[in-house]
Formats: sequence, structure tokens, C-alpha cells
Amino acid sequence: MASRCVTTVELTVSCEDLRNRDLGSKSDPLCVLFESTCGDQWLEVDRTERVQNCLSPQFAKRLTVHYYFEIVQKLKLAIYDIDNETTDLSDDDFLGELECTLGQIVSSRRQTRPLFLKHKRPAGEATITISAEEVKDNRVVCFEVEASNLDNKDFFGKSDPFLEIYRQTESGWQLAHRTEVVQNSLDPVWRPFRIPLQSLCGCNVEQPVKVECYDFDADGSHELIGSFETDLIQLQQASWASPAEFECVNSAKKEKKKSYTNSGIVSVRLCQVVKDYSFLDYIMGGCQINFTVGVDFTGSNGDPRCPDSLHYISPDGFNEYLAAIWSVGTVIQDYDSDKMFPAFGFGAQVPPTWEVSHEFPLNFNPASPFCAGIEGVLEAYRSCLPHIQLYGPTNFSPIINHVARFAVRAAQQETASQYFVLLIITDGVITDLEETRAAIVNASRLPMSVVIVGVGGADFGGMEFLDGDDGPLRAPTGEAASRDIVQFVPFRHFLGAPMEALAQCVLAEIPAQLVSYFHMLGLSPPNDPTPALTTDLPLHP
Repeated sequence: MASRCVTTVELTVSCEDLRNRDLGSKSDPLCVLFESTCGDQWLEVDRTERVQNCLSPQFAKRLTVHYYFEIVQKLKLAIYDIDNETTDLSDDDFLGELECTLGQIVSSRRQTRPLFLKHKRPAGEATITISAEEVKDNRVVCFEVEASNLDNKDFFGKSDPFLEIYRQTESGWQLAHRTEVVQNSLDPVWRPFRIPLQSLCGCNVEQPVKVECYDFDADGSHELIGSFETDLIQLQQASWASPAEFECVNSAKKEKKKSYTNSGIVSVRLCQVVKDYSFLDYIMGGCQINFTVGVDFTGSNGDPRCPDSLHYISPDGFNEYLAAIWSVGTVIQDYDSDKMFPAFGFGAQVPPTWEVSHEFPLNFNPASPFCAGIEGVLEAYRSCLPHIQLYGPTNFSPIINHVARFAVRAAQQETASQYFVLLIITDGVITDLEETRAAIVNASRLPMSVVIVGVGGADFGGMEFLDGDDGPLRAPTGEAASRDIVQFVPFRHFLGAPMEALAQCVLAEIPAQLVSYFHMLGLSPPNDPTPALTTDLPLHP
């Protein structure tokens, strides 16, 4: 059979004349891309950044979606006014949406359409413009940029500068990247950032690139400090010993003042083209995912012999613990070559001493806690239940630190050959929250992710706190996690849904977490035949 025609498409989105839903300021819009999975069910695929106080935003982050020629792919681009730091959209103001197919977008390459509210009512004069481009190159350009002697645009304090970087296209300048704002500084140093080579210059090193420097204003009326044009040939000459320096010029100011020279100097300290390895690059290049299961056996689960217990196995062989292990494990086992999985329990009194343990092997074999396949994990779980006494407290840190010790050994090898995923299934509130926070912050520097599935009807507020979606998790010492490695999902959200839905949600962040770790260390796949650093760029795509 012919192979499926699949490619990756990036969508660039902008809007005009959005409704203002804020009092005393303007809406803070964000665009979310959904794809129809079946019927009226929509799955979030990607989302842009939030643009503050702007009714006609240009979104710098592109939306990425896989394109299949032979499938009608129904998409929905929804615009929300975001007024908080949570990822949940239910408490944000809906500004309008567009439903269309990916085929319609790619066939026109660029189109402007009206936005609609629910029940297909027009969202005023609001429009959305979408540009589509196939991703043909997986290289990115890594930048380190600073500036000096920028003009001061503020009466009180100093300018709050940020950069916008544009690519020249047939239809004009297209925003490729927006940096963060550096508060109160005329000599800012921006955090290192990466721009896909295709987004920056269409893989043509001679293609003009424009850089604009603005002073941020909270009401959205950012003031232009100055700008300059260059290309990747010039930018790549930059180094820490000899940075590429550009005069930041404000043309309006230059016309008014004959003695004007510039509004500051922007210095590019690093401009390096590297290959942007994907999750599949690492997996196909030899990276193994090591899967470990941790099961909560604390007393709050209830006596396993009673039907109201979360550990009670029904006559048809079901409970939520078994369902979660099976759902997640059957997906992740394909990425582990030997399919031997360590499985542990915590919070129970175990024989022969009947002391409380927070990391005992389900097979009661400390020398070899491995189970053969997911079926082996399920069997070990069933077998251990009659031989333990549920107790407490609910401590997560021992099992997290247990897996972290193996991740440390893998990290010391300085290769992208091993990654660890810990699945914790629990029914309630964490007792050792401070120790768990410290353990997660420590693990964020290791090749490791933690997935938590909450079973039963308890309040899981503490679990959601560990999920770093609302900002970086911090240890009790104040140290921030270097990356988000925790995903929490309540099992009750998937009651009655296909088990694949739980796995899809639980494992959704693993690929990005794995890639972020290896990118952070600059590690390429073990068996990748091409070098990570690309020094010879074609002049044209």
C-alpha cells in the first residue's frame, strides 16, 4: 500500500478589530488551534502566545499541525481574551472563532475570514488572517542578543525594551519572533531564544531580516525605539569575542534631528544554526524510554475487600488503578526495548516486618522489581493486594527520588540514550508536599518526567499545583524547576470515555518534555548520522 502523504504545516495567525472585553484596558488575545477528532469532539493541537492589550494582534508563535492529503481535517481557530495565568480556557472571555478545513487553508496559502461567535453569529467586524507554510527544514537559529545606550522613552524610570524580528515575504514583513520584555533598562540582555530557520528567512541566508526594538507600554501603545535590517550572512559572523553590532535607527527621529546618529546599539553575541531534533528523531535514533509505575496503597483508598474501595477489583476484573496502568502502559511500552518495567507501591505496611514502606516492589523482590510487560505489572498489582495492609501517609518524594537516582546515572553518560517516565496513581492529598516539590525541582534537571493520575473523587488541588502549567514550580528553598516535567490528570474526567483518551491526555506532554531536556543539554540522538551543528547553509531553499 502507498504510504500516507503527511507533512508538517505551520500556520501564522493575525487578527483585526477584535472585541474589547476588558474594563480600563484592551483584550489580551490568544489563539488556540483545535482539530476535530470525531463528531463534535475537538482536541487542542497548539496555541499561540498571549498578546497584551491589543485588538489587532500579530501572533509570533506559529501553530503547527500535521497535514494528510487523504483526510478531511476539520480545524477550529478560537480567540480568547486571557486575564489569568492558568491554561484552562473556561474562565476566559471568548472573542470569536473560525471553523474550516486544513485543505482550505493550504490551498489558498493566505486568507482573511470573519470571526464568529457561538451559533455562527458574527463577532462584529473581527477578522482572522491565516498563512500556511509547509515545514521543509528542521534547523533553528539560536540567538543571544543584548543592546546598549537605548533611547529612554519613559518619564519615570527607563525604557522596557523588547525586540520583534521579521522575515520578508511576498506580502510584506511577517513577524517571526518576539522576545520577552526587559524591565527598566537601557542596556538590556535578552534571554537566549531560537527561531526556526524557515520562519526567519525561508532557508535563504540572503533574505532580508528586520529587527525592531520597542519600549513596552502596558496599555499596548508600544513606542518604537529604532530598527535595522540585516540578513543571516551578517548575523552568523557574530561571536562572543566579536559580536555583530547594528545601529538601532528611528527614521522619524532622524528626519527631525540633523545631529541624530542612532537610538542605541543592538549586539548579536551568538547566531548559530543547529538541527532541531524532534521526539521521533530521538526515538528513531536509539533513545529508550524507561517506564516505572508507582501505586498508592494508603488507607484512604478503603479496604480492597469492600466494593466501595478504589482497590476493589470488580467481578469483571476492573478498577481505576488497573485501568490507568493499562491505558498508559500499553502506549508507552512500545518505546522500551526490553519491556521490563519496575513497579512499586507506597503507603502500606508490608511483610515480613509490617513496617510502612513508600517504595516497595509490587513483586516483593527488591533485587529485581521488574515486571514482564504491562501484563506483568497488572499481575503483580493483583497479587500483592492480599499481602499488604493499607496505611499511610501519602508520600511521593521517595518514589520520585528512587527513579531520579537512575536518571542521574543516565545523565552522567551525557548521551540522549535514556529517558525515564514515572507514572504515579494516587487517590488523595500529598502528605510530604515540601519534600515532593524539592524532588521534582531536582528531577527537572534530569532526563525524567512524572505523570500523576488521580483516581476517586478527592480534592486534587495539590496535584494541580505540582503541574507547572501556571508557572515554574519552586522548591521550598525558592529554587525554580528548570523545566516543566509534571502532568496531572484526574481519572474521573475520563469515566465512560475510551481508554485511549486517558493515555492521550496523560502522555501529551512527554514528547515535548523529552525534547526540551536533550535540547537544554545540546544532545543529539545517539545514532543520528548528521551533525547537530550546520555550518553550510544553501543560499536558497
